[in-house]
Amino acid sequence: MSADPRAVLTRPAPDPDHTVAYGEHPDQIADLREPAGGGPARRLVVVVHGGFWRAEYDRRHTGPLAAALAASGRPVAQLEYRRTGQPGGGWPNTLTDVLVGVAELRRLAASAMPGRVSTAPPLLVGHSAGGHLALYVAATAPETVGGVLALAPVADLVEAHRLDLDGGAVAELLGGGPDEVPDRYATTDPRSLVPAGSRTVVVHGEMDQQVPVHMSREFVAAARLAGSRITYFELSECEHFGLIDPESAAWPTVAAALRSLEEDQRPIDAASPTR
Repeated sequence: MSADPRAVLTRPAPDPDHTVAYGEHPDQIADLREPAGGGPARRLVVVVHGGFWRAEYDRRHTGPLAAALAASGRPVAQLEYRRTGQPGGGWPNTLTDVLVGVAELRRLAASAMPGRVSTAPPLLVGHSAGGHLALYVAATAPETVGGVLALAPVADLVEAHRLDLDGGAVAELLGGGPDEVPDRYATTDPRSLVPAGSRTVVVHGEMDQQVPVHMSREFVAAARLAGSRITYFELSECEHFGLIDPESAAWPTVAAALRSLEEDQRPIDAASPTR
C-alpha cells in the first residue's frame, strides 16, 4: 500500500472499454469495463464515486477499483452524475441523475457487452458521498438495485451538516441546512429512509478523517432496528481511501463483502478478519 492513502485517487488505470450515455447532459454517462475471462453473464456492478458531491471529483478516481473488479470477472460501470459547483449540479439533479443512471445502466451495459451482463438488478458500490447516493437509490427505487456495498458512506446528512463536513458540502448539495430545507433532508437522508430496501453491507475505517466512523455505526444500528438486512465491518487500521484501493490491507474485506452480495447469502460474519 502506498504511504500516501490519497495516491489511489490519481493512480493510473486502464482505459474503460466503452462509455455510454444515460441522458443528454455531458455528465450523464458511465464508463464500462468488460469482465476478464469467460463464463456466464454476471450482475453488473455499478461504482458510484465520492468526493462530497463536488465537481472537482469525478468517476476517474475510481479507476483502480473498477479495473480490479473487472479483472475479477465482473462487468463494471463507473457512473458519472452532475455535481455541485457546475451548472445543473446539486438539488435535485445530482440525486435524479443517479436514480436514472442506475435504472438504465443494466440495459445499456448489456447492449454494449453482449452476453456478459445478467438480467438481475445491479449491485451498487458507493464510496463516501457515493455511498450516500447508493443508499439513497436503494431506499428510493429498490426494484432497480440488487444490493449495496457502502464504503465509508455519508449515511446521515443532518449529522454531516452539523459537523460541516468538507466545508458545507451537504448544504451545497441540498441548497441549505436541515432547518431551511427539511423536506429535502427527509427524502434524501439515508438515516431517515430505513429500513433499507436492499441487502446492504457497510464497511468503514476506524481511522477515517473525512467521514467519521460513528455515522456508520449509528446508521447501521438504526437500520437493524428497523429490520434491514445489513452487515457492518469496521476496520481498525483503515482510513478513508483504503476502502477503494485494491492494494490496501482493507481490500480483502471489501472483496468478501461484495461476494456476499453476489451470492445473496445470509449476512457475513461481522467477527471475520477485518484486515
